[in-house]
Amino acid sequence: MPPKPPARRTFLPLLPGHGGGRSALTCRYRCGNACFHEVPNRSGNPYFGDVAAAAFSRRSVLKAGLVLAATAGTSAALADRVLAATEPPPSGGPEGLVFEPIDQQTGDAFVVPDGYVPHIVIRWGDPLFSDAAEFDPANQTAEGQARQFGYNNDHVGLFELEDGQFLMVVNHEYTDETLMFPAYDAASPTEAQVATAWAAHGLSVVTLRGEDSGALTPVLDAPLNRRLTATTEFELTGPAAGSQHLQTSADPEGRTVLGTLNNCAGGLTPWGTWLTAEENFNQYFANSSAVTDPTAQERLVRYGATEGASERLWETFDPRFDLAQEPNEINRFGWIVEVDPFDPSSTPRKRTALGRFKHEAATINIAEDGRAVAYMGDDEVFDYLYKFVSDGVYVEGDDANNATLLDSGTLYVARFTGDSPAAEIDGVGTLPEDGEFDGSGEWIPLVSGTTSHVPGMSAEEVLIFTRQAGDAVGATRMDRPEDVEPSPATGRVYVACTNNTDRVEGEAEVDEANPRFDNKDGHVIEIVEENEDAGATAFAWRILLVCGSPDDPSTYFAGFDKSQVSTISCPDNLAFDPAGNLWISTDGQPDSVGWNDALYQVPLEGDLRGQVRQFLAVPTGAETCGPVVTEDRVIVAVQHPGEIDGASFESPASNWPDGGSSVPRPSVVVTAARAGEEPTEGPTEEPTDGPTEEPTEGPAPGDDSGDPNEPPSSLPETR
Repeated sequence: MPPKPPARRTFLPLLPGHGGGRSALTCRYRCGNACFHEVPNRSGNPYFGDVAAAAFSRRSVLKAGLVLAATAGTSAALADRVLAATEPPPSGGPEGLVFEPIDQQTGDAFVVPDGYVPHIVIRWGDPLFSDAAEFDPANQTAEGQARQFGYNNDHVGLFELEDGQFLMVVNHEYTDETLMFPAYDAASPTEAQVATAWAAHGLSVVTLRGEDSGALTPVLDAPLNRRLTATTEFELTGPAAGSQHLQTSADPEGRTVLGTLNNCAGGLTPWGTWLTAEENFNQYFANSSAVTDPTAQERLVRYGATEGASERLWETFDPRFDLAQEPNEINRFGWIVEVDPFDPSSTPRKRTALGRFKHEAATINIAEDGRAVAYMGDDEVFDYLYKFVSDGVYVEGDDANNATLLDSGTLYVARFTGDSPAAEIDGVGTLPEDGEFDGSGEWIPLVSGTTSHVPGMSAEEVLIFTRQAGDAVGATRMDRPEDVEPSPATGRVYVACTNNTDRVEGEAEVDEANPRFDNKDGHVIEIVEENEDAGATAFAWRILLVCGSPDDPSTYFAGFDKSQVSTISCPDNLAFDPAGNLWISTDGQPDSVGWNDALYQVPLEGDLRGQVRQFLAVPTGAETCGPVVTEDRVIVAVQHPGEIDGASFESPASNWPDGGSSVPRPSVVVTAARAGEEPTEGPTEEPTDGPTEEPTEGPAPGDDSGDPNEPPSSLPETR
């Protein structure tokens, strides 16, 4: 085993969905058409707008301007990563990267502000090892794919190594077989295609070399390079490990699982590990209707299990995906997974103490007393916001101690209370009389170790069937809570609620934390824990952004002048830059406009608080994922380019990033300022710099002298 570097420096801006304009093809493969099925949460939990005084004063926490000192949650291990920002630009913009915001885009190109250059870091099918098969999209194999970068990159995390190198960790959320395989027959996939898809799922660990241009180049055969797939061995740990609900014929002990599925966002821990989240796992399992036990059937319905055949028909080739044969296999997915990227021989661990649901991510803060706090959202309409507080305390440099932090603690679910009368929340975005959507909240305990706090449910049941535990205690039904990120600078917590078009007047109530019917554009919530302590069980909250067009009267940008903001829809992944600004990547745009997804900067302090500014846009049909923003680089994962209705391997809707008539390839991109040039007004409308010939030491990052990838002669229609 190679030695671990002396310091695992995490870029903690990362400490670290349908609605909108997502295509039907994306809905089909990414979440199993979740929005076209009956809403799993039928609990009807009540509105808490007219509740007596909260346990503590909201105003004592949400001080004027929300100018807070760095909290104890931002421990020394986190605070030393908050670096000095650049000076504000002459235009009076926020501290941090200097750029003029770009306009909304519709073309098949990766567009950045003038003065910046994008470089491909790595693409689907690029090798991690010199013995990997050459990428051939018409003849991919499982053996080749298992040594190559996987498909549909989502979360990106970055650790700084020595000698100008970095360690990048990436999720591969799902596969789109229609775009991946020639002559794909969805009704009769081949065993070779299914095995290749298994290998294209999962995770990648890639060593990168930093270049003077700002590019990042993969280092082939680096000792830490690693692929984890749908057939890699994972370990179940924590209080539910070994439960009868996790036992299968292949694993009667209920402790060893093959694979991780539908990994969405994630987070990096202060102790140098990687948390990756299993999200829409339900779609991979077939024949839930064959399960006749009423309690088991109710649990399957609550998690959206497929009644008949699955979309990908994996059950044809592996009985573990057939609930008629293995009814417990589905319970072994939907967890937060902890990976040690510095030990390629280690077995990743599914941490059952953090509960089982459709995890978008898990991000860590440190409480005043040193306990580790993990924030998590359940990415489903009307589902819940959670946090976990460890029993043990984080000890910097003590790997043995920190390796057990996420196996014992208390799991909580959030209840939000508005401070305005219910009558003032009209569902069309009208601000209540006090001028903002805000209030207080409480973290309701669900389980502590092996002690359940939910009547009628054991601790194991709470952890394995966590959604029903949230139902039972009256948690607040949210508009798809996705990424949940604590600011490394202030400890304040931000929640991206992507959208919820199922919140329909007459069928589902609005509340102050989810104030719009037909919320197709989503919103962002800001939370301040009581006494600014991440371990607290009470909090204050306010809505930072009610997203959409500034011309829409229902939108709100923290009180900032709406004539000076960029349109933003469907907030998904969140990150922070060293200056403390929030960065938001989007997942879907309103059908009526057909704009490409994008990445935005949002200042959180001072006169510019709430000024949304678009930094980049991704190509046709793509989603912006996994942002990392440092002092000199912006990294994003471009997921599912060309995934629009009617597209196929033979008729691609995008040719990004390779150009010509090539198939689209999900890729990670780094953007850096052009050497020797000050950023100026206007976008750089060019495809991403990328390789022009087969790599020798990993994919070439491109050069700044020109554009090696000419755009297609004619662009396909956008959404």
